[in-house]
Amino acid sequence: MKILLVEDDQLLAEVVAEFLKNHLHLVEIAEDGEMAWEQVRMFHYDLILLDVMLPKLNGIQLCQRLRKHGYLLPILMMTARDTSNDKITALDAGADDYMVKPLDLEELLARIRALHRRPANLLPSFLEWGELHLDPATYEVSYSGSPIHLTPKEFSILELLLRSGRRILSRGAIIEYLWSPENTPEEDTVKTHIKSLRQKLRSAGAPKDFIETSHSLGYRLKEFT
Repeated sequence: MKILLVEDDQLLAEVVAEFLKNHLHLVEIAEDGEMAWEQVRMFHYDLILLDVMLPKLNGIQLCQRLRKHGYLLPILMMTARDTSNDKITALDAGADDYMVKPLDLEELLARIRALHRRPANLLPSFLEWGELHLDPATYEVSYSGSPIHLTPKEFSILELLLRSGRRILSRGAIIEYLWSPENTPEEDTVKTHIKSLRQKLRSAGAPKDFIETSHSLGYRLKEFT
């Protein structure tokens, strides 16, 4: 599992990272909330360990920003404060779990395993990005209330982009996620589906660059402030 550890206490971060690496996890460290935000936008992580008290952007604010922008990966909050109000604030911000320092590393590992096993049906099913709404349960998509009719593959690509947030997805990655190894298309097939998706989104009122192209890298959704 690839984990982003967001912790400004360098010694603690190194201890936790070393422990998790010894249990075969890949760990990257961010020392403040803004650095963590940039890393999540650029790279894929399976889970975030997030300290509450951080410079530049605190853990609560970062968690809220991640959820607002459609990032659904598990977030485990860490704090030195053990009060009901703190736990409620963290969970309301979008955290999946909460631990109080000093950390019991074996318990931390067990909680990480539990979050990683979390069934997909516990993830939020109704996805939003700006004025775009997508419901995987009913296969309904709309922009500003206007319904958008997509083919099954267009729907799958749009859902994947929504669940990936600002992470760039290459054509190869999209194919790997959405096609079987026995039925792998050429990468131009993805380009064709993206073109059709953009046309349908624009017809419903979405900006021309709602799906952005990152030159030579792939696609991601336009950032909304």
